[in-house]
Amino acid sequence: MNELKVQTTQQAQFVDITSLVREQIRRAGIAEGVCVLHCPHTTAGLTLNEHTDPAVATDMLHALDQLVSEKHAWEHLEGNSPAHLKASLMGASVQLLVHEGELALGTWQGVFLSEFDGPRSRKVWVRFVA
Repeated sequence: MNELKVQTTQQAQFVDITSLVREQIRRAGIAEGVCVLHCPHTTAGLTLNEHTDPAVATDMLHALDQLVSEKHAWEHLEGNSPAHLKASLMGASVQLLVHEGELALGTWQGVFLSEFDGPRSRKVWVRFVA
């Protein structure tokens, strides 16, 4: 298993890790198979979405803020319950196809680490299945 290290710089942000994943595929020499990414954190997650227009990530963060209110009377003592909920909505893992040695994504798709309790140093675990 390989590990990506991602440093986030804001409390909430989407970090495009597509190029990091492509580099892992290149280094592993995988021609065909599945790339499984897993985020082992409870206040960050992974998602696929458009990575050409950064306004999409901004809009997603605004929408998540509307869905998960900071003003709710949360019981979790650390005070980061909204981050836990948002991370659960994104999910902890994604599975990506590798075809002819390349990450098989749609034209506009990118892979994002979604941070909701930053800034922090995050990990993404990478495993290939042939």
